[in-house]
Amino acid sequence: MPVTVLPDQVTVKGAVMESEPNFLGLFSRERDVISLKAGESLFKKGDPARSTMYVVLSGEVRIGQGNVVLETVAAGGIVGEMALIDGSPRSATVTASADTTLAAIDEKRFLFLVHQTPGFALNVMRLLVGRLRRTTALVGI
Repeated sequence: MPVTVLPDQVTVKGAVMESEPNFLGLFSRERDVISLKAGESLFKKGDPARSTMYVVLSGEVRIGQGNVVLETVAAGGIVGEMALIDGSPRSATVTASADTTLAAIDEKRFLFLVHQTPGFALNVMRLLVGRLRRTTALVGI
């Protein structure tokens, strides 16, 4: 069955959106890491949030539903931030498309970074806005 890959960039009012914020510098020395082999899932759509988001340290993951890839996230990107922020079940499945290492960031650490590092909070918001804009453009709103 073919996989549909949706674009990582979208043109908004004549301008290509900037690339996603890169979180690798902040988390590159993490010790609490998770390793996934290509094809392994980090979590599946509907799984409980578990108050954790993940930073891709190496490799690449795909965010998707079924055979539709909504986004590909490489080193420096984050996944799972929506469920961490609102506590809702995971909204998509995240699967390693190559051997991947991720840092697990729990809610306590996330809140500390939001309070102590305004740039971190702003970059998370930028990431969320970028994903929302791409999704909105794909559904034609």
